[in-house]
Amino acid sequence: MSAVGGVAGTAVAVLLSLVSAAGYALAAVAQSRLASASAGGRGALRRLLARPQWWWAVGLNAAGALAHVAALHYGPLTLVQPLGALTLVAALPIGAYGAHRRVSRVEWRGAAWTLAGLVGLVAVTGPVAPGEVLDLRETLLVTAVTLLLIALLAARGRSRDGKRGRDGRRGSGLGHATASGVASAVGSALTQTLTVALARDLPGGATDGAVGWWATALLAFLIAAFAVGGLLLSQAAYRGGLAAPLAVVNLANPAAAAVIGVALLGETFRAGVWGWTVAGVAALVAARGVVLLTTGLEPERSPAPESPTTGTGAPTAAPAPPRPRPRPSAVPHSLPQTQPEPAR
Repeated sequence: MSAVGGVAGTAVAVLLSLVSAAGYALAAVAQSRLASASAGGRGALRRLLARPQWWWAVGLNAAGALAHVAALHYGPLTLVQPLGALTLVAALPIGAYGAHRRVSRVEWRGAAWTLAGLVGLVAVTGPVAPGEVLDLRETLLVTAVTLLLIALLAARGRSRDGKRGRDGRRGSGLGHATASGVASAVGSALTQTLTVALARDLPGGATDGAVGWWATALLAFLIAAFAVGGLLLSQAAYRGGLAAPLAVVNLANPAAAAVIGVALLGETFRAGVWGWTVAGVAALVAARGVVLLTTGLEPERSPAPESPTTGTGAPTAAPAPPRPRPRPSAVPHSLPQTQPEPAR
């Protein structure tokens, strides 16, 4: 019975992981279409919040997150996290179908490289000693460093957007995508801290009650802020396309979580030195995939070159030859014109 229960739990975890990936993929496609259809500038956020499609995207993101949490309840992290990388694979055909085009071979290769790198990175990351959480000082430190990093990445993304007319949209939105992944990772770390804090009943435990409630309220506020910030940053990232920003978001999230775990929670990569090596190789493989996804979208984003044919393939009419200028008069204008004398 236990074996059957384990198999059934694994099947439920796989099913919920697929549902989560589909929800995230649909949300990413919806956000990408909103980004391409909406203009920036003053009042862009207000116009975005007034569109029902935005709230559909928010609901799909929330559904994906709930399905991911439920999958973690039935299956191990080593199974659920790699399946979450299928978001990118699902988003490619969905986005192409909405744009009435086919997924190019370069995009499929880029997705395969990114997926392989992401699975390799997730396989060697994870808590060696689960249960460790951030204390209040570490929470404030992570928040300050993350806000500074997000500001730098967002500024880099805006500078990229300003150069689109000169170098196309290659790399556009990757700064915002990285910032979105980092914000989501920090939000997840703080969520874990809040969950453990509530489980330990800190206000009534060893910590003073007022300080415990204050710390709990602060954690809840920071989690909400990073969740909303990550969503808005991903919305800005999708102005540069769908595939490459989505890949960067999915890569930046576990990478930032691994940095927090190694630096502050005493975690390390699995398999010791070999784990560090696998993580480095996986990062290079994923970077190769992002480059392929970025360059694969370039022909669609760049303007069509000028050619002597029209859009229908018919040759254009040749320009009319210049009309010859009239030859100047043989009589100079400066000499007086003699008039015949009238007959007497």
